[in-house]
Amino acid sequence: RAAGLGRGALSAGGSRAQHVHPFALSGGRRHVGSAGHRFAHPPHPGARDGDGKNQAHSELNGGSPMSDTRAFLLFHISAYPKAELNDLFKALYQSAFGCEHLVADASAAEAYIASEAAHARPHAGEIVEPLDGPYVRVHLDILKKGLSAQTLARLFALSAEHRAGAQTEFEKKLAVLTGMVRQGELPFDASECERAVSAWRAAGFPPCHHSETFRQAYAPAYRLMKAEYAPLLPLLCELDGRLAHGRRTTLAIDGPCGSGKTTLAALLAQLYDCPVFHADDFFLRPEQRTPERFAQPGGNLDRERLREEVLLPLHEGKPVCYRRFDCHSLTLQPPVTVAPAMLSIVEGSYCLHPELSPLHDVSVCLSVSPELQRARILARNGREMAQRFFDRWIPLEQAYFDAMKPQERCGFIISSDSISYINGEIRYESASF
Repeated sequence: RAAGLGRGALSAGGSRAQHVHPFALSGGRRHVGSAGHRFAHPPHPGARDGDGKNQAHSELNGGSPMSDTRAFLLFHISAYPKAELNDLFKALYQSAFGCEHLVADASAAEAYIASEAAHARPHAGEIVEPLDGPYVRVHLDILKKGLSAQTLARLFALSAEHRAGAQTEFEKKLAVLTGMVRQGELPFDASECERAVSAWRAAGFPPCHHSETFRQAYAPAYRLMKAEYAPLLPLLCELDGRLAHGRRTTLAIDGPCGSGKTTLAALLAQLYDCPVFHADDFFLRPEQRTPERFAQPGGNLDRERLREEVLLPLHEGKPVCYRRFDCHSLTLQPPVTVAPAMLSIVEGSYCLHPELSPLHDVSVCLSVSPELQRARILARNGREMAQRFFDRWIPLEQAYFDAMKPQERCGFIISSDSISYINGEIRYESASF
């Protein structure tokens, strides 16, 4: 299938957050815009119970979802009892290689997805289906939940990459499959399986297709994407739904330092070709840095200037003319003008302060465990600068979160422990929330 990467609601105040799970919408607080989503996935029947660490829908082995190939294959044949050997081959191929071989005609991707979704049979299973690796299948029924064909096409294209070691992973998965067939754990003839694998290997393991039996029984209509994007799908459905109705939207992303706010904003900017405004550009000027100001929860941000220069113009659909604060010279830089857009993003700690929240249309609060936060800050800032975060900036942030409770007022909560980033790229880490 072709894909392309083109360029192209509740308010935060008083809203009740939706906790976002990579494969499920969980948590007690509901968000109106995500009601009815079906992202849940049952555990593998073959997953061991024990202490719960092998529950395939919520735990990982070695950082890859569904990394127990045997459990994955047992689940797959249980979920699709009419699957043929070639369908299991395809599932393992997708698990290792994703969609790197599928991105060909960027210009046709969006229209192709929309057309396929319009003619697809309703999917009887879950919308997001984990594979045995760092990818998931996203069934096209998700377009009925608000996600646009354009966004899905762009996620698909962003997921197309060559992964080092994928070939070795694939061979190991294939060995598990053939061993299970020999042991009688899968309902296929061992000799037939070995001949098929040998022929496939001799041909260089080209991409394979679903069997006709599988197509007739299940009418598969899906796209692959990185599993790391799955936690974002409810948020993307909300944004796409608003944009489809012509609703100008300001998205706020709050959270502790090291939780991935800037990285998430950069990904969304790729998807939507939209401007991003950083709270880091609104640090206090020297004359504002008084004991009284720092004693205020959230007082570390020049929220008055952020409100006047950015949020109010965005709310009114006007161009934004703002001045960035330079942390080295401790001065305001010359004004920068940004044209109004249908979607604008404001990211950074304190941006869900109650004085700012009424000017946001959609809000996200990221959470991060102390252990992951510390590791990220050390890697990003070095030990000397990191100590300033630990001694000063993090306590100020914590005072804000304790007093202002943005995590209780936002529209979506995403655990940053489910998403990590390396060299500016988001990486999937854990499905535990």
